[in-house]
Formats: sequence, structure tokens, C-alpha cells
Amino acid sequence: MSSTPALTVRQRWTGLAVLVLAVTVVALDATVLSLAIPSISETLRPSGTQLLWIGDSYSFVLAGLLVSMGALSDRIGRKKLLLTGAAAFGAASLLAAYAPGPGWLILARALLGVAGATIMPSTLSLIRSLFPDDRERATAIGIWGAAATAGAALGPVVGGLLLEHFWWGSVFLLNIPVLLLLLVLGAWLLPESKDPKPGRWDVLSVGLSMAGVIGVVYAIKEAAAHGVARWDVPVTFLLGAAALTLFVRRQLRLETPLLDVRLFRDRRFTAAVTASLISLVGLSGVIFVVSQYLQLVRGYEPLQAGLAELPAFAGSVAGGLLTARIARRFGARKALTVSLLAMGLAAGALGWLQQDTTYLLLAVSFLITGTAEGVVYTLGADLVLSAAPADKAGAASAVSETAYELGTALGIALVGSVVGSIYANGLSVPAGASPEVAARAGESLGAAVETAEGLSPDLAQPLLASARDAFVHGMNSAGLLAGVLLLGAGVLAWLLLRGLSAPTAAEPVTAGPVAAGPGQPEQAEQPQVRA
Repeated sequence: MSSTPALTVRQRWTGLAVLVLAVTVVALDATVLSLAIPSISETLRPSGTQLLWIGDSYSFVLAGLLVSMGALSDRIGRKKLLLTGAAAFGAASLLAAYAPGPGWLILARALLGVAGATIMPSTLSLIRSLFPDDRERATAIGIWGAAATAGAALGPVVGGLLLEHFWWGSVFLLNIPVLLLLLVLGAWLLPESKDPKPGRWDVLSVGLSMAGVIGVVYAIKEAAAHGVARWDVPVTFLLGAAALTLFVRRQLRLETPLLDVRLFRDRRFTAAVTASLISLVGLSGVIFVVSQYLQLVRGYEPLQAGLAELPAFAGSVAGGLLTARIARRFGARKALTVSLLAMGLAAGALGWLQQDTTYLLLAVSFLITGTAEGVVYTLGADLVLSAAPADKAGAASAVSETAYELGTALGIALVGSVVGSIYANGLSVPAGASPEVAARAGESLGAAVETAEGLSPDLAQPLLASARDAFVHGMNSAGLLAGVLLLGAGVLAWLLLRGLSAPTAAEPVTAGPVAAGPGQPEQAEQPQVRA
């Protein structure tokens, strides 16, 4: 990593505040749209498939490009790429806010994903430059992790507040003043850092990684929604898997790979990435579905629905800030495993949610899920960053962020598709409704609510009752699915971390210096965490 001038304590923590701004706005954009789905359905009239793509095109593209952009930040400079991405994010936000149709909104969300991919890896790798001290870095990563998970959890609250007074496009305009502040403060406060010997940026690897990630995720999404009988599902999956296989083989041959896949030989690294991926599948899927449940089934106003999800925000902040202390007390292995198991039980509780279930069950589920996710995400990022060489911090950070965004995309796609499929099969359209009404109501619960507004009461009421019942049934199944995935991830993390010490900034211990080799300065011994 290129040398960075010595910074004062105030400069380091002020720089962290700028990075927190960046990660918060990107994380918030992944979920802020969830409460706007009913309003978008009414205004732009997207199909059920378009609605899912509006929700997850952002995370798909973001996940597909994160590794490539992380490696690029190591080469051209993390600060430079961060500020460039922030400017592009602002431009794409304007396009999204004033999108005239569902196709334009999907395109704008994809462009936001491209811009977001330049921001996320740079934030985590810059923390490594700002905080060379292990203990300070542990606290900084805790704050960064809290900001990321809190941004995602806060999205519905902010979205609800805006939708109470403005149209759905306002959730994107919120980004503009934050990004302007980020550009000004970032240019002034952040140091530049990059790999002094980066090698070339392999364009073929970039294409293979993006094609592989998007191909596999698209196939999973379509399989969940329509089954594997359609020819494009297995073909897309095989093409995506082939692209990822070629990507891995190419990285093993390159002198300076885009991603050092050998890092996955480290079980700590693999456990952290897997935990982050599956935990976000559960969290994002639950938030996407429950946001619609609160508004369209229980009849909450957008702001009321956002406030109902506030326990997830509070829990994620607390979990992120307490991660270092929890890891020191119980060890990384127990902290990661117990958090994943707790998330699984909380998500699984949604399997018993009904239209009139007390809000207390939802509040407890959100609080546990948010707190556990804060610990999983922060500890996972720290394990990933600590396992990688310092000069490859951007690429390693990108792996952690890819798991985060891929989990978000898969959560919306998998859980949303399961709910949509069960909803469509369980919907009973009353006799007398036209085929057009039946087709439109079968696309989504939002479409059914909108369609019912133009029907007579004797048709509207049974249609709404059936639609809400079918949606709740789908949400129950999705909650159980997310719970099983999270419980499985907890077991896997326990097995992968068995018998390993996990060096990470989360739990430094006092140790003597390591003897330096000839011509090398004396270095402090790496801290150790009880796995």
C-alpha cells in the first residue's frame, strides 16, 4: 500500500465520518425503495417481474462489479475512485427520481449499482489506511459496520417519512445533498492510498466476474419465480457458472489477479464471506416482504410502516458498535455462530405471522435480526480485511462487500420470488371478474389492491381478502426458508472456524515484537482472536 502521511487523531476520525456518510447512503439505497413499491406500482404500473427487477437490479449490478472496482481502487487510488463514484451516484439518483416508466427506473437502478460498486470497497480499504493501529481499527470498523447495517435498516424509515409528504422519486433525491457533502469533505479530508505495484487491470476478468455473478443470480431468481422448466433458467445458470469457473482459473494463472482466490483457502475468510452472504439473504428478503405486508395487509401508512421497522435500525447500530467487545469476550467463532442462529430463529418466527398478529412479535423479530446482523456484518468484514495482504485491501474489501450486496440481491430475488409464486398460486379471483382483472391481480399484492379500487364492493372485498391471505401464506413460507438458511450458515461458520485462531482487529492482545529480517524494520506481532 502506498505510504500515507501521518495523520492526527482528529484527522483520522473526521475522515472516518466521511466514509460513514458514503457507506450509509449506498446501504440506504438498497432498502429505501421497499416502502415505495406500492406507490411505484400505482404510478408506473410495472409487471410483477419488472417490480422484482426494480427492487434488485441495483444489488445485482453492484454485486457483479464490486470485485472489479475493488481491484481498480487498488490501482488508480481509493480516494479518487470513491469521489468519482459519488459524483456518478448523484447523477444516477436524478435519473431514478424522474424515471418516466418501469424500464427507465430499472436502468437507473442498475446505473446506481455501477456507481455504488466504486464507493463501497474504497470505504473499507481507506479505513485500513487511516487506522494502522489494530485497536483503533477495530473501533473504526465497528462504526463503519454499524453505519452499513443501520443504513439498510434505516431505509424504510426514511422512505416512509418522505413518502408521507412527497412522491416516490423523493427517496432518490435524498441522496443529492449527502453526496455533495461527501464530495467536498472527502476531497479535503481523506488521504489517497493505492497499491504501489498493482499490475494491469484485466478487462477479461472483469467481464467474466460480472457475467458469472449476474447469470447465476438471474437463474436462481427466475427458478424461484417460475421453476426450472423454462429453457432460459438452466441455460443462464450454466453460462453463469461457466463464466465463474473461467474467472477462477484465470485468476490462478495471472501474475496480478483481479481477485486472489487463494484467500478462500483460509477458512476464516471463507466463513466470514459465507456468513455475510447468507445473513443478508435473510435480512433483505424479510425487509422487502414485511414492508409490503405492513402497508398492504395491515394498512399502515408509509411513515408508520417505516417506524414499525425501527427496531431493526436500533439493533443494527448496537450490534455493530458492540462487535469488538463481544468478539473479545466470547471469541469470533461463538460470536459469529450465535448471531447467525439468532437471526435464523427471528426470521423463522415470521412463519407464524398472520394478518392480525400483535406487533410485538414483529418488533422482537426486527430487534434480534438487526442486532445479530450488525455483529455478523462487522465481524465478517474485519475477518476478511485482516486475512488479506495490506496492499490488496481494496480487492479483499470488495469480497466482503460483494457478499453483502449479493446477499441483498439474492434475498429480494429468492424470498420475493417465493412469495410471488405462492401468492399467484393461492389467489382466488371472485366469479364475475374479467380475465384482465384476474391477470393484473395475480401479478402482485400491490396490483391486486390497485385493481380492487376500480371494482364494485361485492368483487373488491373478496378479491382483497384472498390476495392478502395468499400473500401472508407466501410470507410465512419465505420466513421459514430464510430461517433455515441462517441456521445452516450458523452451523457452517461453527465448523469452519473450529480449531482456528482468527487474527483480526476485533480482538487485539498485547504481544511482543516479531524479529525483523535482514534490512527490515521491526514489526509488531499480529493480534490473535480466539476462534
